[in-house]
Amino acid sequence: MVRLIVNFFTAEAIMTQHQASPSDLVPDGHHHMTIHWHNFVKDDEVLVTEASLAERASIVGRVGLMLLGAGTGAWRVREAMNSVARPLGLTCAADVGLISIEYTCFEHGHHYSQTMSLPNSGVNTDKLHAMDIFVNNFAETLTNLTVHQLHTELDKIDKKRGNYTPFQVGLASALACAAFVFLLGGGPIEMFCAFFGAGVGNLVRRLMLDRHITLFANVSVGVAAACLTYAGVFALLQLAFHVAAAHEAGYIGAMLFVIPGFPFITSGLDMAKLDMRSGLERGMFAILTIVVATLTGWVVAMIIQLRPQNFLPLGLSFWPLLGLRLVASFCGVFGFSLMFNSPVKMATTAGLIGAAANTLRLTLVGFAVPAAAAAFLGALLSGLLASLVNSKNGYPRISLTVPAIVIMVPGLYMYRAMFNLGLSNLDVGGTWLIQAAMIVVALPLGLACARILTDKSWRHAD
Repeated sequence: MVRLIVNFFTAEAIMTQHQASPSDLVPDGHHHMTIHWHNFVKDDEVLVTEASLAERASIVGRVGLMLLGAGTGAWRVREAMNSVARPLGLTCAADVGLISIEYTCFEHGHHYSQTMSLPNSGVNTDKLHAMDIFVNNFAETLTNLTVHQLHTELDKIDKKRGNYTPFQVGLASALACAAFVFLLGGGPIEMFCAFFGAGVGNLVRRLMLDRHITLFANVSVGVAAACLTYAGVFALLQLAFHVAAAHEAGYIGAMLFVIPGFPFITSGLDMAKLDMRSGLERGMFAILTIVVATLTGWVVAMIIQLRPQNFLPLGLSFWPLLGLRLVASFCGVFGFSLMFNSPVKMATTAGLIGAAANTLRLTLVGFAVPAAAAAFLGALLSGLLASLVNSKNGYPRISLTVPAIVIMVPGLYMYRAMFNLGLSNLDVGGTWLIQAAMIVVALPLGLACARILTDKSWRHAD
């Protein structure tokens, strides 16, 4: 059951109308208190189209909140709420943030308003897909159900367990970050150490998330575990095989599993649709996550005497490098997609899109195209391919595009910026920061351009 705060503007009338028992009104001990959606139901036998304003509006609000909890942006949340409200004879106006929704449903001069909030921001592409199916089928089939039956259907989606165990999620991040290190220029040694570092780091973070540990704590502890594990594995390799100290550069890749891809990308898309509240809140969430992660990585590096260096050249010619980039891009995107709880088939589709888009980006950079321009074109290709797939099998675009371009987010640039700024090397740190910012801006712009070209409803402001 989603935990949320609900503020009823017409609370007294609702309590009377639904004959709430005293036990329903006893508050629980959670900061974000639970609402029992089935208590809205006045008559189990009445179809939803014949139900009261409050009962129908509860369906609209719950759909929006569940989509928001799955990680999608404000425009998609509002579109889904409208798609549910119209068959119910309601007009819906909603203001959507990062973890909260304020909305009002109107009908024949009457209105019903709610304010709802989630306890945390997260991503679950499997639930997002299930909610898309629910919304798309609502007008044709689900309006033949009662309010109680609709809430039961939403209960099934809400209570879906994750597709993967914490250990499997750790393996997914290990695969993704090892591939990420290769794409940044690292070799087998850096990839090997990053595999263990990222795997342990994300396993620790996932266990903390399962216990509802707050953002700053789970990010910092997860990153610290990743960096220390990388350093430990690297130290063992030095003792056993006398590997060069220059290979320690890959430890940056071990922390890249914390990159907040969904907030970064949906922030840009929301602002492109003038959903400034959601866009700015998501952007700030992403910035906070990156700042905590990079500061933690910097502190750990200072303690254990690690310094970011350039990767040693691999010496690969064009065609072998191109083939390895395709494989590494697929593995990286596939791993990130599994971390977002995508089913294997969806993760594979995202991996194929990411392999094409990211390899294009890296190839363009190799031909001296500016990094920001190459990122824009890579994101554009990703968006176009995702729209094509969406028209064929209905996978949500955001579930395909975000994993496909998370691997393009310049985590290495961000870390180097923070590292040098922490050492008061303002000119070097500022250069890395500006380069990172340009790429981060280019990525959602590429996706927005693809949506404008392929989605008629998205390109109009109505």
